[in-house]
Amino acid sequence: MSEKSQFSPETLCVQGGWNPKNGEPRVLPIYQSTTFRYSTSEQMARLFDLEESGYFYTRLQNPTNDAVASKIAALEGGVGAMLTSSGQAANFYAIFNICEAGDHFVCSSTIYGGTFNLYGVTLKKLGIDVTFIEPDDDEATIEAAFRPNTKALFGETLSNPGMQVLDIEKFARIAHRHGVPLIVDNTFATPINCRPFEWGADIVTHSTTKYMDGHATCVGGAIVDSGNFDWEAHADKFPGLTRPDESYHGLTYTKAFGKLAYITKATAQLMRDLGSTQSPQNAFLLNLGLETLHLRMARHCENAQKVAEFLQNSPQVAWVHYPGLPGDKYHALARKYMPNGTCGVIAFGLKGSRQEAIEFMDRLKLAAIVTHVADARTCVLHPASHTHRQLSDEQLIEAGVAPDLIRLSVGIENADDIIADLCQAMNG
Repeated sequence: MSEKSQFSPETLCVQGGWNPKNGEPRVLPIYQSTTFRYSTSEQMARLFDLEESGYFYTRLQNPTNDAVASKIAALEGGVGAMLTSSGQAANFYAIFNICEAGDHFVCSSTIYGGTFNLYGVTLKKLGIDVTFIEPDDDEATIEAAFRPNTKALFGETLSNPGMQVLDIEKFARIAHRHGVPLIVDNTFATPINCRPFEWGADIVTHSTTKYMDGHATCVGGAIVDSGNFDWEAHADKFPGLTRPDESYHGLTYTKAFGKLAYITKATAQLMRDLGSTQSPQNAFLLNLGLETLHLRMARHCENAQKVAEFLQNSPQVAWVHYPGLPGDKYHALARKYMPNGTCGVIAFGLKGSRQEAIEFMDRLKLAAIVTHVADARTCVLHPASHTHRQLSDEQLIEAGVAPDLIRLSVGIENADDIIADLCQAMNG
């Protein structure tokens, strides 16, 4: 964890992770090197055996990446973090770090379509099974999905694109009763608006491509370890962490690294073998975005609240899902877990046909139709036609994506300009 973790999130955004000594660069430098030199063969050997920490190959670790990972870990209140090449890689590694062929995990059905496909289709090809559950069901109903070989429970703080709020405490109770960790994707809320570890989550993932970067300049992801889950207490469930790893001469992660066992294994084993690392250049750009995250999230939420209220009062709008609205189904949960605001994403549907919704989006001038969300610029997408088009109608409904759902990502422009653009497009 960063030395500056005792500071507030606002200070950590600006100064966390990189602590220059006398004569070192004030701004985090880009260590654009694949390799790092050592004086003796023995020094290098100790690094390969995980007997010492240090840098020898950027696929595993890099000073730029580590500084940014340390900042994200501090923001989330975790003991360590690892950057990945994308949010998809982060969610894959988070599960694959503790699951292997023959294992099973339970997952909220209201998650991003790409993650739904990764877990429901691709992981099954690797022999890892998943059961999708309705997150609003009662605890007994959700627990019925658990099996003896279940290794994790997964959900999104704020679902993409439906904007459902996860009851983190409920999910943590369920997971821990069954001796498995709760993994939460905190991409939309960011640690500025929600810190899932404080509510019982064990592992947090991010697509840093979104609000953390904030400028749509670089794809990336992150996994953060709380250090709180007791892997040894459930040693039989997690042999990869609690039994010797023959690829490291019989090292056992829980014995060698304690609270850092999970994130060390993810780095030393999965990143070593699969290599979905983030480039130092992207980590540098990500860090620039993190420096203003606390400022941008407040503006996103302020603007989105105004836009959501406008949409709610518009005669052309059939429905609006935004947890900041008092009448929203998830308003109370949002107030509990995210009292300072949720994010800038709004889900809504227009009255009329699917074609009319498409024509509305085509008339927008300020808001752009892009396959992205959660950056500084206002953008819009029709998930059923775009990000979730690989899902059947049945799967769309299961994932909380109505066919008429429009995902509006409210940027940090002037809110009146955004509303004026929506108004002209509706009346066009």
